[in-house]
Amino acid sequence: MDWRRIVKKINIKVNGRPGQVVVNPNLPLIDTLRGVYSLTSVKQSCDRKGQCGACTVIVNGKAVRSCLVKTGDMEGADIITVEGLGTPDNPHLIQEAFVLSGAIQCGFCTPGMIMTAKALLETNQNPGLEEIKKAFRRNLCRCTGYVKIIDAVKLAGRFLRREIAPDQIRPNPDDNKLGVSHPRPSAMIKACGAAEFAADIKVPGALELAVVRSPYAHAIIKSIDASRAENMPGVAGVMTARDIKGTNLLKYIIADRPIICREKVHLLGDAVAVVAAKTLEQALAAVKAVQVDYEPLPVLASPMDAMAPDAPRIHPDRPNFCYKQPIIKGDADNAFAESASVVESRFKTQINHQAPMEPEASVAFLEGEGEDAVLVVIGRSINIHLHLATLQEALDWENMRYEEAYSGGQFGIKLEIITEGIAAAAALHFKQAVRYIPSLEESMLITSKRHPFDMNIKLGADSSGKLTALALDAVVDNGAYHSIGNVIINRGLHMLTSSYYIPNIKTMGKLFYTNNPWGSAARGAGPPQMHYALECAMDMLADKLNIDPLEFRLRNSLKPGQTKATGHIVQEWPFPELCEAVRPAYERARNEAAAHKNGIVRRGVGLGAAAFGIAMPGDKAISAVELDSDDCVTVYAAAADPGEGTDSMLSQLAACVLDLPLTKVRVVSRDTDRTTAAGPASGSRITYMVGGATVDALQKLKSAMDEAGSKTYEALKKAGAPTRFLGEKRAVEVAPLDPETGQGPSFESQVHAIQVAEVELNTQTGEVKVLKMTTAVDAGPVINPQNLTGQIEGGADMGVGYALREEYIAGKTIDWVTFKFPTMKTAFDMDTIIRETPRSRGTLGATGVGEMSMTSTAPAVINAIKDACGIWIRELPATPEKIKAALADVK
Repeated sequence: MDWRRIVKKINIKVNGRPGQVVVNPNLPLIDTLRGVYSLTSVKQSCDRKGQCGACTVIVNGKAVRSCLVKTGDMEGADIITVEGLGTPDNPHLIQEAFVLSGAIQCGFCTPGMIMTAKALLETNQNPGLEEIKKAFRRNLCRCTGYVKIIDAVKLAGRFLRREIAPDQIRPNPDDNKLGVSHPRPSAMIKACGAAEFAADIKVPGALELAVVRSPYAHAIIKSIDASRAENMPGVAGVMTARDIKGTNLLKYIIADRPIICREKVHLLGDAVAVVAAKTLEQALAAVKAVQVDYEPLPVLASPMDAMAPDAPRIHPDRPNFCYKQPIIKGDADNAFAESASVVESRFKTQINHQAPMEPEASVAFLEGEGEDAVLVVIGRSINIHLHLATLQEALDWENMRYEEAYSGGQFGIKLEIITEGIAAAAALHFKQAVRYIPSLEESMLITSKRHPFDMNIKLGADSSGKLTALALDAVVDNGAYHSIGNVIINRGLHMLTSSYYIPNIKTMGKLFYTNNPWGSAARGAGPPQMHYALECAMDMLADKLNIDPLEFRLRNSLKPGQTKATGHIVQEWPFPELCEAVRPAYERARNEAAAHKNGIVRRGVGLGAAAFGIAMPGDKAISAVELDSDDCVTVYAAAADPGEGTDSMLSQLAACVLDLPLTKVRVVSRDTDRTTAAGPASGSRITYMVGGATVDALQKLKSAMDEAGSKTYEALKKAGAPTRFLGEKRAVEVAPLDPETGQGPSFESQVHAIQVAEVELNTQTGEVKVLKMTTAVDAGPVINPQNLTGQIEGGADMGVGYALREEYIAGKTIDWVTFKFPTMKTAFDMDTIIRETPRSRGTLGATGVGEMSMTSTAPAVINAIKDACGIWIRELPATPEKIKAALADVK
């Protein structure tokens, strides 16, 4: 083919520099900017469908989604990306506003957000809320709930109008007290497009990978013929399970998930073979040429299918019923018989996707030669030391290093090895650098999900409104692989009664293998599903007893010295104070809603309370701190920061304990060769566990400084003192739960919250609009208030999506539109009320908070829907169709 027929010279100006590119004119502008100009701030999250806004740039003064325009149409265009707006040393005022407002968490969406803001503020430096929402209607963010992005746009307008300057509101870096909202250390790097995510990393000569995936959810692999694919242009080879020398099994708790399936596939999209080629287009073409002969097996689509007597075993070496845990306290059956009022109901939750903006991506290559070569894997893990050990066993290769690129959100999904296993295996097999970047559609197919629960609940109270008994049976679809399914059940049951004193409890969680997507960590990890059932039952019972829902919760609040379901004795107990903290918002909202109880559009107010446990028995974290020769201190801990603010927390702890300015603190967290094993960035454990280990190390360094009478490296060396110290934190080691009663240890620390949801419901269309969410939360002394409120706001937005819209259906949910990703259009007003009860074993009294607002949001919304129009939605999500059907049943 004559290349001159498919390429064209195009004159464009990029970031102020005129130039000429020779490319295929049909190439999307995003690919020209990333590939030719190496402008990696232009992100790709939606398979070039124009759904996410992460690739937004300015073309001739207007915000343009660069994935939707052809490079050939850019002749003479003036294009600006975020790299052309400002640098970390000389940022634009809009970049300053995003950093100072706390609008940057993971940072993946940030460049597109900033360029959209630039285009808007060029035409209107004082936009109103609706104008901002309209301008950002195609820009998605999973982390923030959009609140601080809106704040950033408004602040940028003030900067541009010269009403205020950044230095007037910038915190003083010498202010090292806890409770100051210092910007995150990486915020300006992300605002200027300088943060490299896994898909941005280029290794010269790397092969591109594409995967042959099963079109069946359950089948035997009879044969694989890759001969045709291996002879296609650019193809370096095809790898199958037989080419992997180790166990080929990935392990979190049980090793049952293969990197590449060898004899059988267990779910739709399981990997069967891997193609490596010079270009991604060549690899994808070769995938279609690999011939796989399958023998389909019966698909077990639900736990009911899995427990049928004639159901085939999904894993031949173990039954489909894979775990159970009861919790028994008192005599629930007798207590129900003596109760004045009892309610019973069934609640179901959906399969839900964690939906981080960043697609899956990994790079792997060998450093050195022969058996001494080091396999380097670069991915987006949140548990790099455990994943390193798992890959070493699965691939039978000891010399390995794991590096984490900047991570674009995670919410539990990155607890699992996904692309890293395939990339690492391919690098070993082909003895060449490889890169694996699946599409969004493929990423959604191959990643873990939030478990769906099917729950029957029964709740009783006496005539005075005191709770007497609780019974709950939860059947949990674990999907095709075990992962942490038992942890999800245990955590949910542990936390189920952590807000209320219930003397008699009988609960049971049962876990089943099916051929559905496998369940794993997802923000909240078990409690969101169970609290949905309990908090709705609380409102049902309050309604039956004719007691105000807030008063009912206060009346039954746990008190210090009382025992939870597992026999754990409550120590700190801020829940009653949190209820009183939201009372003004609750009563104001109830009064306002009372005027909107008739007509087509009605309003309602709902409550959702929850507690989340942190630090499971036996949890452990190790951290290190070092005084460097430049008298700065470096914290070393493999505690990934995919957006929650870990680096910020660790740097502020170091500055506080050592009485240093923040400018003299560094954090290293993303390389197994340089960091300590700190455990996963999950379960809101980082502040409590890793922060605690870091404080332990810092206090040792402080003692050495005090003895030397100086904070300088030279003084410590002269005194013969070490300059590097290890710190450790261990949760209390206790016996496991009793398998028959569930009595035993609970989580070492808890975070508590209660939310007030205000909704508006159209009784004709079934549409629900959340107007406002007020959250009162207590996680101990606050290290960085801006980061804390950002976590609450992001979690609440995610919880509303879970309650009203989001659902993953394998093969049908293929992008952000079909997933119904929350947008700025659905963003709502949020207030966060903070209380700071010190935790006895907390990190300077503090504990974690990231899961909390996700846990109680859905029941608050569902209870508000009931308050608005008298219907209960017993199966999530509460779609307009379900609401209209429920309204019709009432009529």
